[in-house]
Amino acid sequence: MSRAKSVWIPPAGTVATYLGRNRKLSRTVRVVAEASAGRLVVEAIGRRGAPVRITIKQENLKPLQPGLFD
Repeated sequence: MSRAKSVWIPPAGTVATYLGRNRKLSRTVRVVAEASAGRLVVEAIGRRGAPVRITIKQENLKPLQPGLFD
């Protein structure tokens, strides 16, 4: 039997880490809103330095690691 994974559901305004298709694609994002079908709308800094909003799967979002000043 396999165990069910606990799902972390961050509220709007939470800062988290997005893990993309490969580990090089991880970035820090801010949760904006909850979308449908287990997805979240997040805001990140795009390649040109402007903020962009993207929709990602909730399972690809992880809490931030403890920081130096936490």
